[in-house]
Amino acid sequence: MSTFPILTTPNSSTSMAPTFLLVGMPGLSAAPSWWALPLLTVYLLSALGNSTVLWIIALEPALCRPMHFFLFMLSVSDVGLATALMPTLLGLALADAHTVPASACLLQMFFVHVFSVMESSVLLAMAVDRALAICRPLHYPALLTNSVISKISLATVFRCLGLHLPLPFLLAHMPYCRPQVLTHSYCLHPDVAHLACPGAWGALYSLFVVLSAMVLDPLLIFLSYGLIGRVLQGVGSKEDRWKAGQTCAAHLSAVLLFYIPMILLALINRLKLPIPQHTHTLLSYVHFLLPPLINPVLYSVKMKEIRERIFKRLQPGRVGCLSEEDVPSHLVVQGSRYKVSMTENSVHEP
Repeated sequence: MSTFPILTTPNSSTSMAPTFLLVGMPGLSAAPSWWALPLLTVYLLSALGNSTVLWIIALEPALCRPMHFFLFMLSVSDVGLATALMPTLLGLALADAHTVPASACLLQMFFVHVFSVMESSVLLAMAVDRALAICRPLHYPALLTNSVISKISLATVFRCLGLHLPLPFLLAHMPYCRPQVLTHSYCLHPDVAHLACPGAWGALYSLFVVLSAMVLDPLLIFLSYGLIGRVLQGVGSKEDRWKAGQTCAAHLSAVLLFYIPMILLALINRLKLPIPQHTHTLLSYVHFLLPPLINPVLYSVKMKEIRERIFKRLQPGRVGCLSEEDVPSHLVVQGSRYKVSMTENSVHEP
């Protein structure tokens, strides 16, 4: 195991050491290999679930609404986040590798936070989409056009890269006054910035990044749901309120799953609550690993269009077939359904 500089005087400082020290799950350092199986299982299930959602949305022409495009981006961020976490987690589980080179640590930190901010941004975009669909149903198609969705996607990408691209370079050249021992099983920029000397402005920039994404986004999301709740109170029947609420169920579950563990971790760190280390570590695993695993299940169960098309695609003999749901709406005239001739390219009555 590589050694770390242990500083004994408060005024001493050092440039970044070639390695950081990661902290694994307490109590598992003696025999770490057994918990590699749950980690691999969670990762493979996450990759399978999100890949299925990506596959269905990419192949089905009917799934071209804004909510499906945002779901596509959410699955990309989930796969990216889980993949970015795995190297150090599996290194700890399989080889008890607590040391990580500074370059690899900063690279992992960059991708973890890029995909985290991407997920937060997409959840915000989905909340705005649901608010417009429920609060302004007549203006919804005109408000969320393909051009607007493209601009939202570009803004999300530029936000993720613009916020986090400077951080690895800043942290790589900052002086460090503490032993470079991290408090997680992966590299996070608040954790790395905390080890820097007081007065280093990179730590302030790190705080700005956290506040601009992980505080602003949930506030705007809950504001959107406040508007949705206000509109639903004026809906006439209980059945209409139930149907409108069902359209938001999967997204609201994903929001709570992503933000509640993060808020709890922030409160624990800020208030210095006497929480056992294994509870703190487990909560961080829940925050990063559970959403990529659960989100595909939530959207497959709650969204009828996704669920039905997954089942149809998995049925044998579905290749090349056109179901009734796939017939374009302009072929339905005054309630009379028309059939499409696949050989003659013509339309005729049944």
